[in-house]
Amino acid sequence: MSTSSDTTTWKLRSAEEFAKYFQSDLAPCLAACEEDRQRAARNATTVGIVAFVLAAIAGIVILSSGAPPMALIIVAIAGVAVAMAGVAYATSGFKQRYKHNLISQIVRFFGPDFGYQPENCVTESRFRQSRIFDQRIDRFSGEDYISGTAGQTRFECSELHAQYKTTTTDSKGRRHTQWHTIFKGLFFVADFNKNFGGITLVLPDLAESSFGWLGQKLQGMNFSRPGDLVKLEDPEFEKLFVVYGTDQVEARYILSPALMRRLIDIRRKIGRAIHLSFKDGCVFVAMDPGKNLLEPKLFSPVSYESCCSAFADLRLVLEIVEDLNLNTRIWSKQ
Repeated sequence: MSTSSDTTTWKLRSAEEFAKYFQSDLAPCLAACEEDRQRAARNATTVGIVAFVLAAIAGIVILSSGAPPMALIIVAIAGVAVAMAGVAYATSGFKQRYKHNLISQIVRFFGPDFGYQPENCVTESRFRQSRIFDQRIDRFSGEDYISGTAGQTRFECSELHAQYKTTTTDSKGRRHTQWHTIFKGLFFVADFNKNFGGITLVLPDLAESSFGWLGQKLQGMNFSRPGDLVKLEDPEFEKLFVVYGTDQVEARYILSPALMRRLIDIRRKIGRAIHLSFKDGCVFVAMDPGKNLLEPKLFSPVSYESCCSAFADLRLVLEIVEDLNLNTRIWSKQ
């Protein structure tokens, strides 16, 4: 079965089309994937039981020796850590094969040139380029990198986790390091269908929704964002988003009434905060889908239902192209 027509006539695939694709292309390889999952589940269960038994024996020895209770707590924590590491190791091979053998085929179903690299991610430099999150980044990771051309729109996306750290010293001179999440979720980059030279940021309107009139004043002060506050004429949009731009005219040109309505609809549909920036001829989208996408479930069968779950995850990502109407090219980009 053909995965798609050519890229210039690309359209988002439907659940009905996927059901047919599953029968012709995916069903034959499901038995091997399920056998692999069962083996990984048995290994993980064995590792967990062994770690629990060893920790219990160590606990009994500690209690009988008259050691302080803190020693028992340390052993319990160590036992949990060893069990988690062992389970992760026992299941890593299954997860890798599941993604390379099954998810890669589902990705190609959406577009003939779509590529999938489960161990890679959108680069840190690309993430910084967006200017959505301007905090210092001390640790950066990601997975499930997808790229391709949907119609006339070249895109790339992945899950990302960006963090910064703080270090404090307590009264006894001991140093403590804490890691703080800057962003964890889906990061999407695509060509945009209009030309622009500045930067326009569309961010969740947390200040006004929390502080009302004072929030509006705080937005206007703009201590860290590039550009100035851009006031728009859609009251519903203004309740959900706050916009900053280096060029007021350009920001209004980008955020047409139709696009603002689309952003309102996206925000309502996903029910979660969404961040966007328009910069260097691209649109950058950062959002938290509320779950880790494209992950296999170790203790649930590899089945049509699990493939449908992966299909739904990918459709959620690619709906951005349709929702933002990125393939409408009224003016050619020079």
